[in-house]
Amino acid sequence: MPTGKVRFYDEDKGFGFLSSDEGDDVFVPRTALPAGVETLARGTRVEFDIVAGRKGDQALHVRLLDPPPSVSRGLTLRDRKPAEEMVVVVEDLITLLDSTSTSLRKGHYPDRAHGRTLAKALRAVADQFEAGS
Repeated sequence: MPTGKVRFYDEDKGFGFLSSDEGDDVFVPRTALPAGVETLARGTRVEFDIVAGRKGDQALHVRLLDPPPSVSRGLTLRDRKPAEEMVVVVEDLITLLDSTSTSLRKGHYPDRAHGRTLAKALRAVADQFEAGS
């Protein structure tokens, strides 16, 4: 089974490309992702089957070999927001999480758009806290 890394993946469009260890680019559609995985982080090591498509090689049955790279996107200490600004961000995140927990208590996950917004907010805050680590 070939291995490689995620070159890029666009969750909104539902596809991306892998760079195989042999140096070939391989198209990866959303349907090839493992169950429960909706996106692939750049640089994540994967294993996959290949099928010849009309426009070139296409990945099937992608399997994650290692966890995605750290959520920190290379932020340094000087990239961090001042603590005074982060107070507002964290308070807004708490409000967002509180509304989500209310929905979960009622047995409902947030809709896709709300879930995506929540995930982006969590990643952004994590980046700020992890910067310079």
